[in-house]
Amino acid sequence: MLKRKHILLGVTGGIAAYKIPLLVRDLKKAGADVRVVMTEAAREFVTPLTLATLSGNDVIVGTFPDRDAKVMHGSTWHIQLAQWADVMLIAPATANVLAKLANGYADNAVTTLALALRCPLIVSPAMDVDMWQHHATQENVTKLRELGYLVLPPEEGALASGLSGPGRLPELGAIMKAIDETLDHAYRDLKGKKILVTAGPTYEPIDPVRFIGNRSSGKMGFAIANAAAQRGAAVTLITGKVHLPTPQHVGRIDVGTAEEMYESVMHHKQNMDAIIMSAAVADFTPVSPSPQKIKKMQANNNSLELQLAPTKDILRTIGFKNKHAILVGFALETEHGLRNAKTKLKEKKLDYIVLNNPNDEGAGFDADTNVVSIVSKSGKVEKLKKMSKFDVAHEILNRVASRLK
Repeated sequence: MLKRKHILLGVTGGIAAYKIPLLVRDLKKAGADVRVVMTEAAREFVTPLTLATLSGNDVIVGTFPDRDAKVMHGSTWHIQLAQWADVMLIAPATANVLAKLANGYADNAVTTLALALRCPLIVSPAMDVDMWQHHATQENVTKLRELGYLVLPPEEGALASGLSGPGRLPELGAIMKAIDETLDHAYRDLKGKKILVTAGPTYEPIDPVRFIGNRSSGKMGFAIANAAAQRGAAVTLITGKVHLPTPQHVGRIDVGTAEEMYESVMHHKQNMDAIIMSAAVADFTPVSPSPQKIKKMQANNNSLELQLAPTKDILRTIGFKNKHAILVGFALETEHGLRNAKTKLKEKKLDYIVLNNPNDEGAGFDADTNVVSIVSKSGKVEKLKKMSKFDVAHEILNRVASRLK
């Protein structure tokens, strides 16, 4: 995948920067066109001249690069490079740069370019063990993953400080593999396709302050929308109440109740090439929500009875009306998972169903990872290893893209 690909390399001020010239050499050997952007701090560890010589291109160091640079200079250099690239790698990524990326800072050449990107971004952190394990750093890494960035975890071993633990820049072969796999996902095989994704929970009102809901975080659906957009699809994301940023190049519609989700899906499902229903839609809703807050004193014999009615089955409705779209559903099961998933797939006329159990390690509601099995209507069952929800999203889209061909 590297041959004739445009690779952006962001270098920041960590000791592991001394390895980057060898990475540039390997990328060039693989046939890639490499352009390097550095922070001022990175110059303390590796020179722009070295990287320019190995890459064969001018190196940008400051936010306002040398006006004598042969290519991509001036105040819009970051826009030009962002549109040129197939993928960007930041290595080593310091704790400082991780914090800036997670919060949208653009105060140096690397972070400015990262905000302008239209391609996938791989971040390869490298720092001392205590800095890596600090709560603030881990929180920033979680934010980056939620934004759709691929974070390549540091390896364990001896560190420059004399300590030992996670914090080492991965071996160059592992970094090359990550770039290659990211490019494999990013070849925009869904360009021109229209995809509808649902995400998050629905909230069914009991009164103006209480509701029936569930623990869905929406992370899986947002990861699917993000990955589909990166692969070139025109994505419509219909989501319940979540606290997640909208993925880049994704059209977002916010809903509250199951009925609102139903109406929105029915309105937007026309002319879609694929519909991926990952939302956790409530099965029941209160028949008569109270217009005022229900007080404790209103309880009868210290109990409160709610009359519930079933909500509309969105997935089943689409399955029976669907003409041509690839239809993917989700099954969250805590027992008899495969049997229940296969029944749901057949009854709702799905092409695929994604099965997971929230009790499995790494598959919780708020986790950044998931453990799933993908079941096709042919009966084939593929159990995937634990991976990030972003990678699970690509696994689902790989099958959708294959069918759409």
